[in-house]
Amino acid sequence: MSEPVMAHAIQGARRGRAAATALATGALLALAMGLLADSVDAAQGDDTTKTLYSQTSAKAERSLLIDIAKAGTRLVAVGDRGHILFSDDQGNSWSQARVPTRQLLTAVYFVDAKHGWAVGHDAQILASDDGGATWSKQFEDLQREAPLLDVWFQNAEHGIAVGAYGATLETTDGGKHWQDISERLDNPDQLHLNGIAAVKDAGLFVVGEQGSLFRSSDFGQTWEKLQSPYEGTFFGVIGTAQANTLLAYGLRGNLYRSSDFGNSWQQVPLQGVRGPLEFGLAGATLLDDGSLVLVGNGGTVLRSGDDGVSFSVVNRADRLALSAVTAVADGNLIVVGQGGEHAATATGAERVQP
Repeated sequence: MSEPVMAHAIQGARRGRAAATALATGALLALAMGLLADSVDAAQGDDTTKTLYSQTSAKAERSLLIDIAKAGTRLVAVGDRGHILFSDDQGNSWSQARVPTRQLLTAVYFVDAKHGWAVGHDAQILASDDGGATWSKQFEDLQREAPLLDVWFQNAEHGIAVGAYGATLETTDGGKHWQDISERLDNPDQLHLNGIAAVKDAGLFVVGEQGSLFRSSDFGQTWEKLQSPYEGTFFGVIGTAQANTLLAYGLRGNLYRSSDFGNSWQQVPLQGVRGPLEFGLAGATLLDDGSLVLVGNGGTVLRSGDDGVSFSVVNRADRLALSAVTAVADGNLIVVGQGGEHAATATGAERVQP
């Protein structure tokens, strides 16, 4: 598969059917959109509800995974065909959860060791109250014909999901009811909203297509549209350990930092082995010690120990497209994306597991 095609695999999966079509060839589109034919395993359905559950597969651990989160000490990863995997031994081994969908899942978020949510295509929202071992479907909207792309929860009751074509949904009762609040954002062109995150001592931030930026100082009740420093797509956003400080990241290595909740921005230069880094950035995590790790295409792993002012750059030898990252207890990393989950050193390089 050519590098330009692979370079957009994860982003195509996140942005939805229309955007993915423009970014990928037919074979990649089938992978990224979770539409590969079910040719071997028999369907696992509930005879009463006719719910299609994700298929149990020994290959799930190596299928496309889009996001990973911590549920206490447990790791939970989501991705292609409704696969949700969890690990209780720091990523050395994985179990497959029972999940009531076969759609691509694009994001997962846990507020504590038990309560988590995952979102994906058909505007589906899934919930777990046992740390990701089992899941129930809380919401879907087939008429949208577009995915949800990220989800955030303030606590076990209040959460917001964002997605393609400006989709913005909110719950105040743990997901028993979801309300469309897209009218609160000034987004008349229905630009894709790709990421949502909390910013320390400030509020919420949403980023998306064509450099779109939105912030809320009251955790979603009202939103302000901001002037962007960049006209290209942002794929994600993360708050740092410092108050009012965040990073927005996207295509071709574009990374911007703000220390005043988006009032002003500074581009963070990224230098690869052969010059300025131009791989797309797809996911990020804030470590317990305040360090930041970002991942992206071409096996790119970035790490910062100065609150995002500067980053070291590692390009893994496997050059696989990466979409999300988290740390394990020994300080090493688990990255996910093309080819499933992968063990990495603290800097992001390949790690041989014992």
